[in-house]
Amino acid sequence: MADQKTRVSSGIRELDQILGGGIFIGDNVIWYDDVGSLAPVFCLNFIKASQAQKKSLIYLSFDRSIKSLLEQLGALAENPLLTILDCFAYGKGEGAEIFLKFYDENVSGRSCQIIRVDEPHNPDHVKGAFYGLHKTMKGDVRFVFDSLTGMQELWGGEDHIIKFYSHSCPRLYELNTIAYWIVEKGAHSQRFKAHINKITQVAIDLSLKRGKTSLTVVKADKRDIRILNEPFYYWNKGVDVKFDSEKRTTSRIDLGRHLKELRSKRGLSQTELAKLVGVTPSTISQVESNQIYPSLPALIKMAEILTVEVSSFFQGSGDDPSRVVFSGSEAVDIKLHALSEGNVFTKLLTPMDLKPKAEPYLIEIPANNILASHFFVHKGEEIGYVLSGKLEFKLENVTYTAYAGDVIYLTSEIPSQWNNPGPALAKLLWIKVK
Repeated sequence: MADQKTRVSSGIRELDQILGGGIFIGDNVIWYDDVGSLAPVFCLNFIKASQAQKKSLIYLSFDRSIKSLLEQLGALAENPLLTILDCFAYGKGEGAEIFLKFYDENVSGRSCQIIRVDEPHNPDHVKGAFYGLHKTMKGDVRFVFDSLTGMQELWGGEDHIIKFYSHSCPRLYELNTIAYWIVEKGAHSQRFKAHINKITQVAIDLSLKRGKTSLTVVKADKRDIRILNEPFYYWNKGVDVKFDSEKRTTSRIDLGRHLKELRSKRGLSQTELAKLVGVTPSTISQVESNQIYPSLPALIKMAEILTVEVSSFFQGSGDDPSRVVFSGSEAVDIKLHALSEGNVFTKLLTPMDLKPKAEPYLIEIPANNILASHFFVHKGEEIGYVLSGKLEFKLENVTYTAYAGDVIYLTSEIPSQWNNPGPALAKLLWIKVK
């Protein structure tokens, strides 16, 4: 069975945080696309991240011709770990000469592999094509199915798609894959979506309303996640996806963005912060979206809980360039939601409102404790120095051992497990480079 606690990056840092630590090996991720053009950018980032992790990926194209798809993929198509199954040419393309002409050209020089599926109308033939291809690949293979809606148009009726997905979802889970599935939301009944949601691991809704795009997590299995059904507004330029919390606003006061950044950095959910302040989670949500301002007592309490000056909510006072020494009393305990409390203790060694290019943490793991995932989901470099004790960690199914005095250096890799075999407490100085 797939290890639900082995996680990887989606390629979008903010999305990883929203999902409580990224995507788990075994996840089937359903993307409900409101207008039919919102999901591709998330797929492109997923493909980019998979290639950075050197993972094989199979892309099934039902809605796009190969020429159109290659143009969309751009440089991502120049990768030998990518295989495209063309279910369009003899599917929606109806075997037209203009689409088959592509195969008369010399495609042998391309880095990616392109395979034409000659019977895309036959679900069993399609399954045989991608399962047979999967057997030839190593490790946790990635999939993009573009799209369930396109399959329905070929196969006729939702019952065929429900049957196909009900078979494929658990099988892909058992095979330790990660699969993205695109669904055009308006093309399917509530019955269909309810059935799909029941058996998938992750379901995400993408909407466009009044010119603003939003992402809402409808389902996320096996996660300590408290933001289900809450919209997150985002925008994209090319393949770069930015959420509203990352944008500069024209307002002189952007208290909400500062509060959200500090709360997330501390590892607190909106519900947890609300309980500590003595307000409702809805109040925190409205403050973070700049819909309301908190009362002065509530603002002071927030600053106290987050261990910052009240002015940090308005101007980020920790960015004072004249400061070169920070007291140990300014270190702050951080919660790592993806890891069980008591298994790891983490301190951010610089003030919460400081925004350096590298963040130092003190991480302590008690003896005989196993962490089933990495401390952070982070696409940048990370450097660790073992202060005391002994640690083992898994990277790409290889176990490494580090002793006191050793340095651990990660570029984009994310360890899937940490273990302190004992007998003493293990201490790490860990630095995230932004």
